Amino acid sequence: MTSESNLDDEDTFKILIATDIHLGYLEKDAIRGNDSYNTFDEILKCAKTNQVDLILLGGDLFHENKPTRRCLHTCITMLRKYCMGDSPIQFNILSDQTINFNTTQFPWVNYQDENLNISIPVFSIHGNHDDPTGAEGLCALDLLSASGLVNHFGHSHSVERIEISPVLMHKGSTKLALYGLGSIPDERLYRMFVNNQVTMLRPKEDQDEWFNLFAIHQNRSKHGPTNYIPEQFLDEFLDLVVWGHEHECLITPTRNEQQLFYVTQPGSSVATSLSPGEATKKHIGLLRVKGRKMNLQKIPLKTVRQFFIQDVVLADYQDIFTPETPQVTKKVENLCYAKVTEMLEEAERERLGCPLTPEKPLIRLRVDYSGGFESFNTARFSQKFVDRIANPKDLIHFLRRREQKEDIKDEVNVDYSKILKTTAVEGLRVEDLVKQYFETAEKTVQLSLLTEHGMGKAIQEFVDKDEKEAIEELITYQLEKTQRHLQARGVTTEQDIDTEIQRFRESKKNTNEEENEIKEAFNRAKAHRLERGDEPLDKDILDDLADVDMDSDGGSVPTPPPTRGRGRGSRGRGSRGRGRGATASEPKPAGRGRTQKSSAATPSRSIMQAFQAPSQRSSRTGASTPYSVDEVTIVDSDDDIPVMKASRPPARTSSSSSSFTKQSQSQSSRGVAFDDSDDDDEDNPFKGPSRGSRR
Repeated sequence: MTSESNLDDEDTFKILIATDIHLGYLEKDAIRGNDSYNTFDEILKCAKTNQVDLILLGGDLFHENKPTRRCLHTCITMLRKYCMGDSPIQFNILSDQTINFNTTQFPWVNYQDENLNISIPVFSIHGNHDDPTGAEGLCALDLLSASGLVNHFGHSHSVERIEISPVLMHKGSTKLALYGLGSIPDERLYRMFVNNQVTMLRPKEDQDEWFNLFAIHQNRSKHGPTNYIPEQFLDEFLDLVVWGHEHECLITPTRNEQQLFYVTQPGSSVATSLSPGEATKKHIGLLRVKGRKMNLQKIPLKTVRQFFIQDVVLADYQDIFTPETPQVTKKVENLCYAKVTEMLEEAERERLGCPLTPEKPLIRLRVDYSGGFESFNTARFSQKFVDRIANPKDLIHFLRRREQKEDIKDEVNVDYSKILKTTAVEGLRVEDLVKQYFETAEKTVQLSLLTEHGMGKAIQEFVDKDEKEAIEELITYQLEKTQRHLQARGVTTEQDIDTEIQRFRESKKNTNEEENEIKEAFNRAKAHRLERGDEPLDKDILDDLADVDMDSDGGSVPTPPPTRGRGRGSRGRGSRGRGRGATASEPKPAGRGRTQKSSAATPSRSIMQAFQAPSQRSSRTGASTPYSVDEVTIVDSDDDIPVMKASRPPARTSSSSSSFTKQSQSQSSRGVAFDDSDDDDEDNPFKGPSRGSRR
């Protein structure tokens, strides 16, 4: 394998990658208060030692949305110490910087500012902890951006459509397109991806010559149907995705076999929770990009406080004690003491020869005391280790596993895990769940009169549109139609009735007749509701109401007159006489000449009640859509690597290459390694193969 020092030439980008630094986390803690600052100092020192071209931060630089003065002061001091100087910048920016850096009145990269002397430019997106807030949409990063210390990019101002415009960089023969998207609520961004409202712009010329790097700060692991961003949502022309927000360090790039790009997850540089994901060793990455090839060297962080976590299930130690054993609580306490001591000894062994590592480690022991055991006094137990660990108050965590109830005889057993197991974009439609339920249910609970499709539609109307009579009307309609069919056929015996009902039901499945019957039943339900005047305000009326002047008190949108109205008998503010002073018995004028909604409130009810008694209301619909990883050999060495520096480029470069095209085309050549090696590198995904071989 070719030595890395030979890779650092005038055509190679060297980028230090880090995410989730969380400056200011527990800064008032006497023991852990400086942890985040010490690690950030190590990261910046590492960047200067390795003479990187730039630093890329993947969000959550600050832990708080409004950092303290101490936090901001410490951050600015370190950025000025390590990132300002006379070292020349070896790359140019070709894109339109007014679009790339649109959050500041100085819309250009900081090293091109004639008033600043930048040696290592820092590019960062915002995270969910330091996200923009307020009417101006400003965040803590914007303070650093305005002061010329950080280049804040990836901020989307629109909530309806997102266009991600890359920062186009050029160094020698290497072209780098840096994309970024700051943190957006996962549910909203998920919906925007599904509705094709997210576009990644690309250069019009020489699209296959650009190495495409994307920094994102969202949930990667699935926390709910739409509370994450699947990797499949991202465009396939990308080469490497730097994924922030997830704190577990999975910095080894993994390949997405469907989209054919690599994903690296650097994780956090400080443990902000006592969970297993935070216990993995913390690293940052040194990324080298040459042409369309890349190499990622992971660098272990030495100033991170050690963290050890272990689970103990008391039921697994029945050879030592049981809930009936005399003084069982004392024996459980002795077991926990031994486990904590083991972790402390392991921490001591790992800390040998590493003076930068904090002396007191984080220790967490999770004790499962299910099965009749009792907990002990954790505060008194923690006092034994108060001088040896950094988190004595959180040392022991008792938890109890949920007891599995025995199956009740004659109860219908359905594997709901199979029913609810949906793919990434299915969105858990009610209609699909009903269909899957009856596919897995036993014969004793199958429908005999209604079809699965009809029942699914009715329940969907109930859930999505609040059409409380949909189920009842569908049953009534089908019952009447089936009765008329049986009378016409002259069926009298019970056996013949069952057979004829089954035949009649099957004959309608997946036909236009079935659809027409469902529509007719729903129309009847709506007609009954309209007769009682229960129709809610439609969208047009709501839009008109939204146009009312905003100078009245909160809650001035017209609503059904209450029994004891607020301010009854008075006039609206500004003497506009909006009818707010009307008494409960007086009829209230309808907004803009439209039908007035009835003041009679319809009580809310459950689905089961809808099968039994009538009640009404109205509408809305839903939709959805449907939706892998190889370990990559990386370099653990963090030795200093010399780099030849060129002279600083002109202050501003032309933006002639700043035009983009929106289509996401696949590329013919997407190598991800340096191919000037003499050794056997067949197992190294970062060596040799072109993107064509990945197909």
